[in-house]
Amino acid sequence: MNTVTDKLASNQDLHNRRLVATPRGIGVMANFFIERALNSEVWDVEGRRYIDFAGGIAVLNTGHRHPKVVAAVEAQLQKFTHTCYQVLPYESYVTLAERINKLTPGKHAKKTCFFSSGAEAVENAIKIARASTGRSGIIAFSGAFHGRTMMGCALTGKVAPYKVGFGPFPAEIYHVPFPIDLHGISVEDAKSALQSLFKADIDPKRVAAIIIEPVQGEGGFYVASPAFMRALRELCDEHGMLLIYDEVQTGFGRTGKMFAAEHYDVIPDIITMAKSMAGGTTLSAVSGKAEVMDGPAPGSLGGTYAGNPLAIAAAHAVIDIIEEEKLVARANYLGEKLTKRLKAAQAKTPALKEVRGLGSMIAAEFFDPKTGEPSTDAMKRVQQAALEQGLILLSCGVYMNALRFLYPLTIQDNVFDEALDIIDRALTKA
Repeated sequence: MNTVTDKLASNQDLHNRRLVATPRGIGVMANFFIERALNSEVWDVEGRRYIDFAGGIAVLNTGHRHPKVVAAVEAQLQKFTHTCYQVLPYESYVTLAERINKLTPGKHAKKTCFFSSGAEAVENAIKIARASTGRSGIIAFSGAFHGRTMMGCALTGKVAPYKVGFGPFPAEIYHVPFPIDLHGISVEDAKSALQSLFKADIDPKRVAAIIIEPVQGEGGFYVASPAFMRALRELCDEHGMLLIYDEVQTGFGRTGKMFAAEHYDVIPDIITMAKSMAGGTTLSAVSGKAEVMDGPAPGSLGGTYAGNPLAIAAAHAVIDIIEEEKLVARANYLGEKLTKRLKAAQAKTPALKEVRGLGSMIAAEFFDPKTGEPSTDAMKRVQQAALEQGLILLSCGVYMNALRFLYPLTIQDNVFDEALDIIDRALTKA
């Protein structure tokens, strides 16, 4: 075991140890190990510096080790680290629920409860929807990602690697196509698929909820159109179904709004959130209409670590930072700057088929210009070229042919410009 005076192990040493000590099912993208991080930059155990456009998969909208998040957690450490809220409650939990109730869209009465992960929030949203409606069916979408738990896998609309070898999954989960013009699926196609589902597979009066990501995350950063969201709301109202927005990846400023729901004139019944909610500590939430949230009986929601006080403290700091540093506006500024550079590069990058997104939730999708088919290889060439120059990028999409850009919204202007120059150079490898 390393001590403070020991020399840090090399990346290769740690890689070899990882292969022996941890299961292959935990896929790891990078071949280096992080030693320290600050805001938008990380350094590996051998001292190499990287610009982080992954953000722990959209967890670090406020950057690595924001001083206010660190201070909030340190202050809570001096009070208590855990009591289990269901046993010994604490005010900070209630205050955060009140803040989330005010921040989420809609003027109706709301209630919020806290959990530990995005998948756990989704699981509980489904429990709440079923208890509130007395129904069991759930509709999700192709390309969706809702977590790696069994219910999360069932809801997820992507087989590899999330579902392979893990079935059978929970029953009464149904999928319909997510409308994506680039892949030939229109809003009308998706609406027609819903009607076909009701004729062939399940009576809409047995459906508890429709769950959708306003912008698909793992599925490729495809943005749901306002027309489609309105159609879903009308369908839910017609048949007494609930509408759930999974905002685990889209929340807390990423899309240029505090929540992506604010881009639409449609109010959901339930919203799930996690990731950038608590600055890298483990916290998630389910927020929704008060009467819906009160569907489950006392004792049926919660968890030993749900609403951990350290993470609650971090979340309060994150909301303060977003407001004080105007990160919602900055998300739009940075996203516009990135989009402009990417679109300028399209003219000389035939494989770069589309640039899309909201705010700073931007993706670049690659196709083979000869075959017209989605190209994982082109994406990988760009991703690897960027990494070799010190920029960390993540892929996404059912075909794994898109790059997503998840930089902290607190990123320094000079570092952001440096990253854009790297992206320009890496795109020449597509």
